[in-house]
Amino acid sequence: MGSPVSFPASGFNGVCAVRHGRLDSARRTKPSSRTNPRPMLKKLLGSMRPPKGASAVEENDAGARLLAANRKQEALASFERAVAADSAFAPAWANFGVTLWQLRRGDEAVAKFRRALELDPENADIRVNLGEGLALNGDYGQAIEVLDDALRRNPADTRAHAAIIRPLLEVCAWDAVERETRLLVKAWQRDPGGEWLKRFQAHTTLFLRLPPALQRDIAVRNARAIAERARQLPKPPVTPEPAAGRRLRIGYVSGDFRDHATAHLTAGLFERHDRDRFEVFGYSFGRDDGSDYRKRIATAFDHFVDAQDEPLHETAGRISRDGIHVLVDLMGYTGRARPEIFALRPAPVQVCYLGYPTTTGAEFIDYFIGDRITIPDDDRQWFTERVVRLPESYQVNDDRQTIAEGVPERASEGLPAGAFVFCSFNRHLKIERPVFEIWMRVLDAVPGSVLWLLAGAGERTLRDAAAAQGIDPNRLMFAPHARKPSHLARHRLADLFLDTQHVNAHTTASDALWAGLPLLTVTGQGFSARVAASLLHAVGLADLVTETLEDYERKAIELARSPERLAALRTRLASNRTNAPLFDTAATTRALERAYERMWATAAAGRVPEAFDVD
Repeated sequence: MGSPVSFPASGFNGVCAVRHGRLDSARRTKPSSRTNPRPMLKKLLGSMRPPKGASAVEENDAGARLLAANRKQEALASFERAVAADSAFAPAWANFGVTLWQLRRGDEAVAKFRRALELDPENADIRVNLGEGLALNGDYGQAIEVLDDALRRNPADTRAHAAIIRPLLEVCAWDAVERETRLLVKAWQRDPGGEWLKRFQAHTTLFLRLPPALQRDIAVRNARAIAERARQLPKPPVTPEPAAGRRLRIGYVSGDFRDHATAHLTAGLFERHDRDRFEVFGYSFGRDDGSDYRKRIATAFDHFVDAQDEPLHETAGRISRDGIHVLVDLMGYTGRARPEIFALRPAPVQVCYLGYPTTTGAEFIDYFIGDRITIPDDDRQWFTERVVRLPESYQVNDDRQTIAEGVPERASEGLPAGAFVFCSFNRHLKIERPVFEIWMRVLDAVPGSVLWLLAGAGERTLRDAAAAQGIDPNRLMFAPHARKPSHLARHRLADLFLDTQHVNAHTTASDALWAGLPLLTVTGQGFSARVAASLLHAVGLADLVTETLEDYERKAIELARSPERLAALRTRLASNRTNAPLFDTAATTRALERAYERMWATAAAGRVPEAFDVD
């Protein structure tokens, strides 16, 4: 039978086969060898193509295998032939949609999901695919409606519960998020080893307040699913032994070598590597957006490879043939990550750094890089990787990042001229009810003040929540998207940045500090809740780190009422910005290089990876 592909909500390019179009959620069967391509391991992937004149089922199954190998255009052709052979075959329409989404053709993808659901309205997996497609396309309201419908039909549908979390977070639907969080925790307590955990994407659940053991278990289940997909692909050749005296080869892997937060942080790192000791490779599988960031990064590497349309096993083979000693994953499970490349083990040492703020749960990742604040001693237990801690903040920054000249007028941003401007440019999904309630009490305590937020899907919810606390919703201002130099410059219109707690500002925090805007944070549980504290310590503003929500609220009000204290903080930040460790790109690069050399020395000596702190 043909198999619809589960839509990769986390952005993974791997896919998971389920039953055919008339899925009975109460009764699943083991996939046949035809839908499970493990027998293809020792054959060329070209042999996955169906015979000429194949049926819709054969074309669909071949397309699923090609898509799992990241051969998207060939997969698309297979699904086109499948629907041409049988226009009523729902699984092919669903898989057609998955492929279109991965080709960044979101509207077309959603249309294909809708067609699949029209043909098979009782298929729970296709309904969830549609909901996830709508969410990934930014249509959060419709996504919630579709996924709510799936849960009304079957309240035990784990995929629907997992899928609805992200759109609920995006629109700040706090009651529903808290309900889903309770359900997930209770289900885990009943069945802590359940395979169903892999349905919950590790990146999305970072935004939920979960026990750290549960967060780690979800990561482990996700990693095992990735490893299983990778086992269905040809293995890369064995990495050649390095020649004596050869420079250490470092490979960086990302889909975000473009105008993106990762590129904003790392461009200087790639430029500053010591070329006498290191040969640096960049493997890109994201789109070329033509931006200055893309051009700068492409030229910063000794070797830059655009692997966007390359099959997963071919990228892994390329990395292995390049003789990479230390392979660095800058994505984890974010965006359009391709963790299957790492699961194929193309390099002897594999590292997670910067792009993902918690454990990957993966046996194929050896090290995780943090610092002493983001990963204190007691938190090592929540990482499956060996923890490596840099001497200052883990976060590299680019000390050449451009800020548009001059200070824009407040009127140009719709801000009142004489008001005290609190600012929080975190995405709406990071905003939690307790912190937002504090912000409203702070506004109440500072007459005439306003809160400047980023524009986003949660605007209506946030305005309603402000009104419910007796705050004029018009005191919430929303900033539209702006190009990075202009975005940095407009920080100068604000007086104080108020951080979120469970997931802090990360790149967003370093942006504020680089632009000269003091930031107040409150530490929480886990790496993602301690990032801003790490940055503030590294820029000499540790006195803006609070430990409780009560202290955070009190200090925000005190600073707003004390212009002289705030001015002193700005002066200190302006001075430290050019000499503190946070923005010393060269020093952070040297620390990373010492870490890579020790990782490689351990591997070259035949020892197992070990945790260590970089001096």
